Amino acid sequence: MATSRWTAAPVRAASSRRRGAVLERAILDAALEQLGTVGWNGLTMEGVAAGAQTGKAAVYRRWPSKEDLVADALQAGLPRFGRAPDLGGVRDDLLELCRQVREALFSRPGFALRAVIHECDSPQAERFQGVIFGGLVEPMVRLLREIVDRGIARGEVRIDAANGYVFDAIPAMMMYRSKMCGSEWGERDIEEMIDQLMVPLLRADGI
Repeated sequence: MATSRWTAAPVRAASSRRRGAVLERAILDAALEQLGTVGWNGLTMEGVAAGAQTGKAAVYRRWPSKEDLVADALQAGLPRFGRAPDLGGVRDDLLELCRQVREALFSRPGFALRAVIHECDSPQAERFQGVIFGGLVEPMVRLLREIVDRGIARGEVRIDAANGYVFDAIPAMMMYRSKMCGSEWGERDIEEMIDQLMVPLLRADGI
């Protein structure tokens, strides 16, 4: 019994010292950690509270449901994409962009996102569509558009390639194969997708 009382004290002290944004960040980080280790089905609000070294009530005050907590954790944690790669050629730019996306998918928030995609049923997954689209798909499409527009200006890419079907190709392939095939997207996988799908699709000369 003495040991139990001694171990509980630091948790209460840590909780009392942290307030506002600092405590919220700790809870969101704990949610990402839980998703990456035990997955969506194993994540509990109690487990997140323990990981954040706070009380369960502190979690529920901010997020009334597991879905609300995970949506905010993903939104806060997903890497932010910057400018599109500009290495002088459309193939090299696409390769580098795909490497950046792979890093995002295999970061801690990326593992958490994949747990949600893999394990959630359809009604649950709908809750996260906006997060997935806004945090990963939309930024990727924006950067693809920049790469394709530059390629058109250089004469590398056919003019009519700047359309939604082309921009959806890489995000769709990467998300589909990550979910359905468990693809790790190694360097060879990325090169084959660019060389066998995207370059023929984009090239102004059709080859």
